[in-house]
Amino acid sequence: MPTRRNFLAATAALGAAPLAAVNIIGKAADPEADIIGHGDFRYRAHHHWAKINPFKTHINNCHEMVEDSKGRLIMLGDDARNNIIIFNKDGEVVEQWGHIYPGGHGLNIADENGEEYLYLTESGWSTPPHLGYTRRQNGWVTKCRMDGTVVFMIGHPMTQGAYTPEMWFQPTEVACAPNGDIYVADGYGSNYILQYNHKGEFIRKWGGKDNPDPNYRFDEAHGVAVDLRDKNQPKVIVTDRQGCAFKYYTLDGKYLKTAHLGNLNICRPVISGDHLFAGVCWSHSEREGEWWLTHSGFTTVLDTNDRVVSNPGGTAPVYQNGVLQPATRNEQKTFFHGHDVCVLGSGDMVVMQWNAYHTPPVFLERVV
Repeated sequence: MPTRRNFLAATAALGAAPLAAVNIIGKAADPEADIIGHGDFRYRAHHHWAKINPFKTHINNCHEMVEDSKGRLIMLGDDARNNIIIFNKDGEVVEQWGHIYPGGHGLNIADENGEEYLYLTESGWSTPPHLGYTRRQNGWVTKCRMDGTVVFMIGHPMTQGAYTPEMWFQPTEVACAPNGDIYVADGYGSNYILQYNHKGEFIRKWGGKDNPDPNYRFDEAHGVAVDLRDKNQPKVIVTDRQGCAFKYYTLDGKYLKTAHLGNLNICRPVISGDHLFAGVCWSHSEREGEWWLTHSGFTTVLDTNDRVVSNPGGTAPVYQNGVLQPATRNEQKTFFHGHDVCVLGSGDMVVMQWNAYHTPPVFLERVV
């Protein structure tokens, strides 16, 4: 004879079955259907890797992630109830802190004489739920210890004579050179790359949205990275996001080359081994209405010749006469907007997304 306990257990099992068969964006959880990417860079997407308790850990947009020397995965988001969320490799939240970055955007980690530091950028954009976007003229950069203790902050460049007072400063990214120099991408502000020494003292700037020289003009200098793949010529890579390109410079800002990427609105460059990885925020060409909210993102992988070799979450890269042809989001709709990738030593990746309905980071297991 059925008991009440047996009835409840059976009901719970039936109720759980549809949830187990569908992932967070409504795609069937067929393991084969979750394999994305191309060539040597294929992955199985795990949408439920991050073990988030929504009553304790809050996610608005996931912006960027880095891995520290202890193997912890540190993510910066723009929910000021917990800007920094730290995961272990199993996706469990082990720590969280940070309450002053409503526009938390860029995150970099640097080893300085055996001690690790975080560089956080406050972009000046706030996206409170259900209230739309709020833009503030001034952002800032914070250098802090791994527990969040502030070492120093870089404010509006006018304080060091680099900008005039009316110029907007909304930084989106920081990169550090081996000598300690700091490169700040003012991607939502006046679109310069600003170089500082290890003390935060201004050295030089280059770029600008209205620069007459196309080699130095940035239409959204969204990301910056120091590229040490060629030991004889280290470079600074700048993301020209709306220009769908990476632009390369010497460490003192001299132009080297441009890697054109078709229709890919790419985010910051992430170097791992011989390859460059990046999130693709958009791939559609329409620019009418609130075009930035259209979901068309994925991720991408480039080789040392700036040739796209894989688009995990997107269609396969195709070249005709040396020109990259348009790519789009895959049929499975794996991602909404790829904003950043964290490449692990194992070859796996973790993907952060913007405008993804509070989606936590997605773990990509490398398929070999």
